Amino acid sequence: MKLSEAMKEKMLLSFELFPPKTEKGMANLPGTIEHLMKYHPEYISCTYGAGGGNVGANREVCQMIKNAGTIPVTHFTVIKNTKDGIKAQLDQYLEEGVDHMLALRGDIPLGETTTCGDFDYATDLVKFVRDQYGDKFEIAVAGSPEGHIACRSLESDIAVLRQKQDNGADYIMTQLCWDMEQFKYWLDAIRKAGVTMPVDVGVMPILDMSATINMALSRNGCVMDRELCRLISRHWLFPNPFAAKDADGKPFDMFYDDKIKAFKEEGIEYTIKQIDEYRALGVDGIHLYALNKWKDVSEIIDRSGLRTLV
Repeated sequence: MKLSEAMKEKMLLSFELFPPKTEKGMANLPGTIEHLMKYHPEYISCTYGAGGGNVGANREVCQMIKNAGTIPVTHFTVIKNTKDGIKAQLDQYLEEGVDHMLALRGDIPLGETTTCGDFDYATDLVKFVRDQYGDKFEIAVAGSPEGHIACRSLESDIAVLRQKQDNGADYIMTQLCWDMEQFKYWLDAIRKAGVTMPVDVGVMPILDMSATINMALSRNGCVMDRELCRLISRHWLFPNPFAAKDADGKPFDMFYDDKIKAFKEEGIEYTIKQIDEYRALGVDGIHLYALNKWKDVSEIIDRSGLRTLV
């Protein structure tokens, strides 16, 4: 059964991992996957570097996921990719038993103004894969509840999402969104636009202050709601979270350790409440960004009651 079909029967749980850059990180990843498998995820996705720079590691992680007993979903971008290159890579994935993908444009390379490849948008990639492979791949596509930063308007972004569906996409994996009112508006708006694909919600755990701010502003243009802003303010690291230690690694803030611990604890509770709200809206899946860590994610699942382990 396709994941998009399974979502019609129940809310799915899944995780996102990334290929570690070090040998030690790669060696530790099977253990992380083993811990995550305790929750019987319907799939685990794996990110893919711009232009396939880490495609070998991506394929290795996908095999780890497959061997662990669940479905690997590979991210795939058009950045620096030609039609022939895309086909060669997708043929390789199919030979290795990986037939689920998240079709993305990807981030434009630093200093460039184009994708430096044959396709400009994820819509082109979706159509190409459907034309070339028929139903051999299940295709997920990104959805941006606040609108992609490259789109001229939210309405334009929703029109593009409808085009992805028309070109053959199966379901949506959303970008992180902390503004629940905006998410509700977007969910209603895409349905009015005729987008019927299941919605699998990407959830970024709030664990680290500087990482949270960076993820919101550096690429995604996400609104940090009042509760999250107040959480950051309560535990602000002086002079700022990005320069909280001196050259010798000593914190400037005398309460550094206490603030780090308190922020993480409250951040986990914030994440759990957000998951509660998403579930109450009837979303089709929760896709947790595991950040290649299992302990914090396990705590979130256990405390939220996402899985009943019996």
